[in-house]
Amino acid sequence: MGILERTALHTLSLAVFGTALVQPAASADLWQYYGEALTHDATFASQRSTLEASLEKQPQGLSQLLPQIGVNATESYNSTVIVEPPLPTFGLSYPSRAFGVQLTQPLFRWDRYQQYEQSKLQITLAEAQFVQAQQDLIVRVAQAYFDVLQAEDNITFLTAQKEAISEQLASAERNFEVGTATITDTKEAQSRYDLAISQEIAAQSDLEVKQSALEQIIGRPPAGLAHLRQGISLGNPDPARVDAWIGASETGNPGVIQSEASLQIAQRQIEVNRAGHYPTADLVAGRQFSRSPTSIIPPAIGSTATNTIGVQVSIPIFSGGYTSSKVREAVDLRGKAENDLEAAKRSAVQSARQSFVGVTSGLAQIRALEAAERSSESSLESNKVGYRVGVRINIDVLNAQQQLFSTQRDLAKARYDTLMNSLKLKSAAGMLGEHDLQIMNALLEH
Repeated sequence: MGILERTALHTLSLAVFGTALVQPAASADLWQYYGEALTHDATFASQRSTLEASLEKQPQGLSQLLPQIGVNATESYNSTVIVEPPLPTFGLSYPSRAFGVQLTQPLFRWDRYQQYEQSKLQITLAEAQFVQAQQDLIVRVAQAYFDVLQAEDNITFLTAQKEAISEQLASAERNFEVGTATITDTKEAQSRYDLAISQEIAAQSDLEVKQSALEQIIGRPPAGLAHLRQGISLGNPDPARVDAWIGASETGNPGVIQSEASLQIAQRQIEVNRAGHYPTADLVAGRQFSRSPTSIIPPAIGSTATNTIGVQVSIPIFSGGYTSSKVREAVDLRGKAENDLEAAKRSAVQSARQSFVGVTSGLAQIRALEAAERSSESSLESNKVGYRVGVRINIDVLNAQQQLFSTQRDLAKARYDTLMNSLKLKSAAGMLGEHDLQIMNALLEH
């Protein structure tokens, strides 16, 4: 069973968010950009071509076990000088032709059989590489998409903060003119306003960088991205046990499957090289037609037809140590493949563990930041009222505004990070697919 079937038949439920599946929307959302990436992303297109080329490995390997039929033909012109005293010397020129067909059927070719088995494993390897490329594409598209959303959110928050500071600056200037506030309040507000303008410029530059990254994947400048709906609720991973995800990653991770296939290929290569010590046997059958002189004196041209059938056996005796050296080399490469497999498993487990912790801690952080947002809003209103009645100074209001916008920015980032960790968690387990992207797309405004 190939990796594509194994992925489709995996029964572990990996639904991180309990959101109903929806049809792709017509607006420029995550699903639409993924569709464009399937067509325009050069990295994914390269891997797709690699898979298509690898599918030819099996028929190539099989062909070395099937009959080989060849046709040969020769035509030559001959010149002979005959000296037979006391007869006079004379020359004779004549053409000769030959035509034949030969069939060779391998009977025992251990190296070719092992190479045929390797060709099957190479397809498994290519399938796993393609699955990983598709999962990487999903993660890259989502990451680039959410990076743009986060950059746009930063600009939105900074713009709102700048407007709020501007209002506070105007209020401080009026209060200073009527003598109810000091010049310090005005200068503090002006300083915060200038800083907000600087931060807004930097945020705009960051947005352009993030848009460029998404453009590289989809092949065009992005525009009009759908944002996350307000008040979305994110659920816990299902299953909620990290050991279940770790177990899935040890068997279903595409990197692990690639390493397993590479190890089996390396094992087969040992047998391929050992075949250099083994005899080979082929069934050979053929028919040869020729036309050439049957007699020179007197000159006569005749035709012959020869049929042959038999078994051709070749037994290697000594190859200068080459075969033994190749076997030792293959054994060492198998050891490398074994270590690569262990490293791939450890990497998959670590990725699954980190992503699981990222989801669970992200959910806790979101709940904490949502509470902090409500508190910051309440604190800002209290400071505004206190400033108007004279029990709070301007710096208190500015700090409360700064706290609120920082909390809102951190909350948005926590949501994006948690969504990305959920995709990476499924990718580590080898179960990330387009269905998961559709579920996430349902969280966007349409």
